[in-house]
Order: sequence, then structure tokens, then C-alpha cells
Amino acid sequence: MRTIKEEEILNAVKKVCIEAAFDLSKDVKEALNNALQAEESEVGKSILRELIENAEIASRERLALCQDTGFAVFFVEIGEQMHIEGSLNKALTEAVRQAYQEEFLRKSIVADPLRRKNTGDNTPCIIHISFVPGDKLTIMFSAKGGGSENMSRVGMLKPADGIDGVKNFIVETARLAGPNPCPPIIVGVGIGGTFEKAAQLAKRAIFRDVGKHNQDPFYADMEKELLVKINNLGIGPQGLGGRMFALAVNIDAFPCHIASLPLAVNIQCHSSRHRVITI
Repeated sequence: MRTIKEEEILNAVKKVCIEAAFDLSKDVKEALNNALQAEESEVGKSILRELIENAEIASRERLALCQDTGFAVFFVEIGEQMHIEGSLNKALTEAVRQAYQEEFLRKSIVADPLRRKNTGDNTPCIIHISFVPGDKLTIMFSAKGGGSENMSRVGMLKPADGIDGVKNFIVETARLAGPNPCPPIIVGVGIGGTFEKAAQLAKRAIFRDVGKHNQDPFYADMEKELLVKINNLGIGPQGLGGRMFALAVNIDAFPCHIASLPLAVNIQCHSSRHRVITI
């Protein structure tokens, strides 16, 4: 049985929280540069150049990519042959607290959704845990901005709505989002499970590297088709017109009840601040 100490987790997660705030991931950098080459609108090209320049300045000057430094969301895979010495929840929460305070990142979390008093340290965070074979600890982190999160939707479709109903819901969600999530966007889609499982699938789908498709050819083809449909909406970068409104559509699916067809779409902004580490 392998043991991992709370302090080791804290230090590793604190580092990735800071990196995600300042540095675009490699896949997103490549996607934005590819989008610049593919964009047909001069305004769209100009916007994409500014987004790329913004990322370069943020990395060089150690400044936040965006003033909205996000809600800390974690997906954690715990190996069944490992033991955490201490508290995983405490390690993740303290890592976020220290990273946001020490690097002067904006504190965006309110303690109660209606009374709206800020917690002052960007905690608590959202933690999803699953158990997997092995003795490793894999931690996926996303700094999820409010603008993109607000454009997400969950729908309880009927099985009779079928594939066309699913596709129409996804495209319509992107259309309704318009410029609000700071496009070009990444569209995470969860199909199946239950009401809450679909949303969880959609959120996790945005962690997948841009350009990597679902391993099931059926869903891979759907991702490619939907990306074309969404980019054909003409909304473009930052909603100012053009072709490159989305960088990727990532779909994950799960078994569901015979009477149900749950569907969730989680929209991610162009920065897609995320990191994945394995300890």
C-alpha cells in the first residue's frame, strides 16, 4: 500500500493552480494558432491575435490570463492501492487558498448564493472523487470562469428526441451563449446517466485536450459534425463575427434509464485553464 502525504498533495496542487492562472496549456495554444490560420474574417483574425498576445503577456509578466480567475473544480482519481496520510479535502482547499492569496488572484466565491458575502480566499472548491485500480493519485484542476459557466444547460430529453434532438440542443446552447463565454469556446457534452451525472460528464469533458476525440468512432464523428455546425453559426471569436466560434466539441456518454435521455452542455472559455497531474 503506497502512502501519499497531505503536504505533498498541497504543494503539487498549489503549483498547478498558479500555472493554470498564468499559462495557457499547450493544447489550447496550438488550437488558437490553428484557429488563426483557419479564420476567414479579418476581425476574427485580429481578435485571435489579441488572445494569443494576451497569453504571451500573461505568461511573461506572471499576470492572470483573465480577471475572472475562476471557481476551483477538481476531478480526483484515487488508486485503490494507495493511502492518503492526512486530509485530501484539506490539501486541495488549502492549495487553492494559498495560491489565490499569494498570487493576488481574484477571489470570486461567495459563501451563500443569495446573501452573497465573499469568502475572501476563493474557497471552498468543488471536488469530484472516483476510485480506480493502482496506487496513483490523479488530480484534474479547472479554474472555471463564471461567464462560460453561466451559458451551460442541462436538459432532460425524451428518448424519442433521438440523435437529432441531442444535436439540436447542443448547437442551440452554443448559439444562445453567443459572445458571453469569451469565444472561441470549448463545448463539453455529457449524454446519459441521470440529471446530475450528465452535468458531471459535461464538466469533465472540457478537461480533454483540444483535438483529441472520443475513442468511440460514433461519438468522435458526432464531435466533428457538431464542431462544424457550431462554427457555421457565424458568431466567431469574441462574438464579433467569423468562423472560429469553437475550438472543440468533447462528448462523454454513460448508460441511462430506458425512459430517460439526460443531456448537459458545459461551455468553456478560450483560456480553458486546466491542468492534470499524477502523484
